Amino acid sequence: MVKLIIDDVEVEVEPGTSILNACGELAKEIPVFCYHPRLKVAGNCRMCLVEVEKSSKPVASCATAVYEGMVVRTKTPMVDKARKGVLELLLINHPLDCPICDQGGECDLQDITLNYGSGNSRYDFSKRAVSDKYMGPFIKTVMNRCIHCTRCVRFATDVAGVQEIGTSGRGENTEIISYLGKAISSELSGNMIDICPVGALTNKPYAFHGRPWELQGIDSIDVLDAVGSNIRIDVRDQQVMRIMPRLNEAINEEWISDKTRFSYDGLACQRLDKPYIRKDGKLTACSWDEAITLVCQKIVETKPHEMAALAGDLADQEGMLALRMLLDSMGVDNRDCRVDGAMLPYEHRSHYLFNSTIKNIEDADAVLLIGCNPRYEATMVNARLHKSAINNHCKIALIGEAVDLTYPYIHLGDTASALDELIRGSHSFLDILRNAKNPIVILGTSCFMQDQLGLLNLVNRLFQEYSCQVNILHTAAARVGGLDISFVPKENGKNFNQIIDSARNGSLKLLYLLNVDIDESYGDAFIIYQGHHGDIGASRADVVLPGSAFSEKNATYVNMEGVVQKTNQALLPPGDAKEDWKIIRAISEKLGNPLPFNTLAQLQNLLPQLAKPDFEQFNVTETKLSNEPFKTAVVNYYMRDVISRHSVNMANAISEIVDENCRVV
Repeated sequence: MVKLIIDDVEVEVEPGTSILNACGELAKEIPVFCYHPRLKVAGNCRMCLVEVEKSSKPVASCATAVYEGMVVRTKTPMVDKARKGVLELLLINHPLDCPICDQGGECDLQDITLNYGSGNSRYDFSKRAVSDKYMGPFIKTVMNRCIHCTRCVRFATDVAGVQEIGTSGRGENTEIISYLGKAISSELSGNMIDICPVGALTNKPYAFHGRPWELQGIDSIDVLDAVGSNIRIDVRDQQVMRIMPRLNEAINEEWISDKTRFSYDGLACQRLDKPYIRKDGKLTACSWDEAITLVCQKIVETKPHEMAALAGDLADQEGMLALRMLLDSMGVDNRDCRVDGAMLPYEHRSHYLFNSTIKNIEDADAVLLIGCNPRYEATMVNARLHKSAINNHCKIALIGEAVDLTYPYIHLGDTASALDELIRGSHSFLDILRNAKNPIVILGTSCFMQDQLGLLNLVNRLFQEYSCQVNILHTAAARVGGLDISFVPKENGKNFNQIIDSARNGSLKLLYLLNVDIDESYGDAFIIYQGHHGDIGASRADVVLPGSAFSEKNATYVNMEGVVQKTNQALLPPGDAKEDWKIIRAISEKLGNPLPFNTLAQLQNLLPQLAKPDFEQFNVTETKLSNEPFKTAVVNYYMRDVISRHSVNMANAISEIVDENCRVV
């Protein structure tokens, strides 16, 4: 440890620690522009200047390491004069855009100038004019405001892994540019808006729509994938104005994906705000009593073995538990939450969890990806993999479709036989696994399709022989929560594939869809759809029951690693829409057998509190390996779910990012 003195207070820190971080140990505030704790040090803004004893001039604290006996002063006339000088030079060319700048009220330059600036300038020059750059549908650029901190450049390279923006020119002619003049292809690009300390990069869909002091922020979680990123929903007048990331070191750090950030406009489009009944082939609006009466009538007329229920990707745990209890009370065994067709095992909780945890990916020294594309199936997991690959030199191999993951990896093949060959010793990556201290295996849901289950025997060998931690990469926010509450077939019940087949051949008479919007044919079965958007599920339903979106309810979700998280109500549901559990409770009461809860709190007390178990090897009867290539679980990244499919922002992403960069997502 190194001992030094900061403002007459002795502090002890690790060798190699910067002065800036050492000051942080004592909660000393040092103003910065270019420094960011998650990016490499640039040292080019010079705002963090401090005085070091025996140094003739102030030093940049972010780029200077401490040494034994160092004496640092953060508040002296020299430091004060140096900081004022830096700000004075920065503001020579900075435009007076504050009244119309979307960064106003959240601007680091405003705050630092107020606290450390001189209040006047000795310079009277013409402002330098810089043309705005095109960076895609999400980022609005006003490059006259840029102070060349290069945070955006370092984020694109160090975190997002796309080297598509950088600097050109020298001196006062320096500019931040996108190299090809096209949309930034990264699915993390919106985070550059957050880290920009001025208004050079702002939120294009949000531009001129509001001020931060007008908004009410509600803490919530993202449900568009299984990561469970922590977010803040900013609301004004019953409208979502924007979505921002919330710090959670264990899950998403302080980043979120572009789909999480910008698909919020889909929450207000094509919403179901009243019940509907199909009459003469057309859906006709009706009252709640009429809709529930028809549902109960059909349930009473149908035998239990002729009924089934499916829970979709956006269903919350409360709704699924209420529906499962309703099915149990009626003796219905046919149910499933695995609506992607993946036969995920559910007897042991470790068989469907991301057991290593997302944060511990950074400690891995060898990673084997099988049948997945984490860049689009779980963007924040891919960001951790990139961080581990670049910063910790983690070796990564992929069995599956060869895709751009933003970091280097070894492609072993695209079928299950590639894993068999690896275990037999025909590839050098086996030596990497054998010598690794913390090897992990990540299985995509395509590994659990019916024809791929023989692969799990080989995964068992990786676990037994090389102590690989086995992890399941989910794509749906509801999947782990549904498996936790046993929304799966009972002993004699039918799974998802069997339910669909039964509906098509006519042996299934009634199907209850809870937030299920998948492109399937249900034959002549009577369809009850409960959800919040008029999408695929509602268009095929005989009865439509309007539910609430995640932003309109207090609900529980379990992310891929088994962490229980809750959404908080930010808006009221539109029209007559209700929370899912309330609808199901009303149906049970109409049937004359009310479920044993009356409030959300009472229902949440019935949710299981499950511990995270150690991994046990899979129980596999299938031994044959498939010759079929693995297929990615995400075909259209920007429009995969019912919310993003109705988002104009996501439609712009499809046309401007996917088309311009010729990428298939």
